[in-house]
Amino acid sequence: MRDIITEIWQTARRNKLRTTLTGFAVAWGIFMLVVLLGAGNGLINANLKQNENWLSNSMEVWGGRTSKAYQGLKEGRRVKLQTTDLAMTESDFKNHIDEVGARYETSATISYGDEYISTTISGVYPVHTKINKHDMLYGRFINELDMREKRKVLVLSNKQAKELEPRDYSTLLGKYVKVGDFAFKVIGIYKDREEGQAEAYSSYAAIKGIYGANTDEVGSLEYTFHGLTTEKANEDFEQEYRRRLNANHQVHPEDERAFWIFNGYTMSLQMEQGIAIIRTALWIVGLFTLLSGIVGVSNIMLITVKERTHEFGIRKAIGAKPWSILKLIIIESVIITTFFGYVGMVLGVAANEYMDATIGHETIDTGLFKATMFLNPTVGLDVCFEATMVMVIAGTIAGLIPAYKASRIRPIEALRAD
Repeated sequence: MRDIITEIWQTARRNKLRTTLTGFAVAWGIFMLVVLLGAGNGLINANLKQNENWLSNSMEVWGGRTSKAYQGLKEGRRVKLQTTDLAMTESDFKNHIDEVGARYETSATISYGDEYISTTISGVYPVHTKINKHDMLYGRFINELDMREKRKVLVLSNKQAKELEPRDYSTLLGKYVKVGDFAFKVIGIYKDREEGQAEAYSSYAAIKGIYGANTDEVGSLEYTFHGLTTEKANEDFEQEYRRRLNANHQVHPEDERAFWIFNGYTMSLQMEQGIAIIRTALWIVGLFTLLSGIVGVSNIMLITVKERTHEFGIRKAIGAKPWSILKLIIIESVIITTFFGYVGMVLGVAANEYMDATIGHETIDTGLFKATMFLNPTVGLDVCFEATMVMVIAGTIAGLIPAYKASRIRPIEALRAD
């Protein structure tokens, strides 16, 4: 075996250009496959991470503007959700809806000592944290007791808390801060997601009682549901629910702009379909890139065998068996593809790590919210090794076919070859 490796090394040194081209074809195919899959995984992971922040079997509803004239009323009329809509949602759709909540937003100034911030405060039900998940750093979120007793409590983001108490924002827990002319107790601090403007939370009963006591408006609705396991079932439910809302506000039954419904389940289905398409596209492009490397290796191995036909004739003339010639070419093909395939794999992994260190976890400010567009752009080592093994096997087969022909040629014909 040592003699074979030595001979292969000498052959490679005599044909540096040929060996370099073969190696480049192998390394480039592996490198591009690993980088493409890594970049695609970065986009997919960012979307999956954002999906983890909200419950898939949930819906959020808020008012809009009518797009059709109806019963003497013109289009473009502003429509807002009322307490009757909240009651209808709780009572008439029990077959599918589990927990119902509402969200009432207001702008306010929160002050603590000499520090203050201007922000949005959302009065919410306890179900809100199930639908829009928050990572609590200290304390707790709004609970049922806060709602029943209309407690003036407050949940802040860590950035908001740090602005109010720069030295150690965790000490703000349990303290009272001023919200306008009212004192609110800080009961929790959650981790800011960097995706959108941070807001403070309080109990719906308290915020509605202070800022919306004289109106029947409820803000927006949010609820969890069960039993809607297909896209068709969700569409049918939304259509019936929208029809009932429209009827409550003298809106055309087919007007789809009077109320906006965000359905987490259908969004999740669409996201899964999009991710599946991206994965398929990446693999198709990656495999074609790998195929170009395989074609390159095959062509070079054919040329290699043709150039060495005279050499094989001499070997057979002095007693070499066909198997020894076959083994020599196969081992040469395996060594070259394995070495350069490993080089391509290492460079691809290094490129992915570089992407992760530079643009991974970065957020893009869209003007309305911040979104993580690239997260952990890496690919598993199992995929890297599998791609390398595909190239090795392909390179071996590429060398095997011409090697088999060369091993069966008669010595006199091989010696006559140019």
